Amino acid sequence: MKNKIIQNPTIVSPEKWLAARREFLREEKEYTQMRDRLTARRRELPWVKVDQAYTFESPGGRVSLADLFEGRSQLVVYHFMFGPGWEVGCKSCSYVSDHLAPTVVHLQARDVAFAAISHAPLAELAPFKKRMGWAFNWVSSHGSDFNRDYHVSFTAEEMARGQVDYNYRLMDFPLEEAPGLSVFAKDANGDVYHTYSTYGRGVEQLIGTYTVLDLVPKGRDEDPAATMSWVRYHDSYGQTADAVATH
Repeated sequence: MKNKIIQNPTIVSPEKWLAARREFLREEKEYTQMRDRLTARRRELPWVKVDQAYTFESPGGRVSLADLFEGRSQLVVYHFMFGPGWEVGCKSCSYVSDHLAPTVVHLQARDVAFAAISHAPLAELAPFKKRMGWAFNWVSSHGSDFNRDYHVSFTAEEMARGQVDYNYRLMDFPLEEAPGLSVFAKDANGDVYHTYSTYGRGVEQLIGTYTVLDLVPKGRDEDPAATMSWVRYHDSYGQTADAVATH
C-alpha cells in the first residue's frame, strides 16, 4: 500500500482542540454506555438446548461438543472458513485468529474455553495451523452437520439457487463457507446450550487491529468495494502476492 498524505486537515489552537476533544468525549461516553447496555442485553438472551450429538475430529481423536469445554462452563467457537480441498484457510479468518490466539489463556482464567471449527478434514487444517504458529484448539466438523446447522457451510444446491441462510436472513454469498462466532454454555448436568451467534461484520469486534486503526487519522483506509483486500497472512506482508487466497 502506498503511503498517502492526509490533505487539508483542520488545524486549530490548543484551546480550540481541547474544546473539540471534550465535546467528542461526551459522545464517546454515550457510546460506551450504550455498548454496556447492549452487552447486558446480549447476556440476557434465552438459551436453546443442543440435542444434536455433534462430534469432531481432533488431534486426540473424535471429541464431542461437550468435550470442547475442557472442564469449563462456557465455550466460544470461531467458525473458521476452511473448506474441504482448500490449500490454505481464509486470510480474513486468519486475520481474526491472529487476534484470538493470544486471548485463550485469559479466557480460560474466566471459565471460558475456545475452539476454532472448520469444515475441512483435520489433515488439511494441520499444516496451515503449523505455518501460522497457532496453539489454540482447532477441530474439524467434516462429516457432521455442525457447520450447516450453524449456517456457515452451504451445499452446492444452495449456492446454485443463489440464496443461502446466513446472518439470520436469506442472502447472496460468494463462497460455500462463511465466518462466524458462536457461544455455548454447559450446566451442572452436563447439558449444552447455544446462547449466541454472530456473523458478517459481527466478528469485527474480535479484531483489535481495527480498534487501533479507528483511532488514527486515516482510519482503516480500506477499499469500500473490497474492505479486507489489504489483509495478508501474517507471514506474507511485503510480498507482491499471497501463496493462495481463498477469500
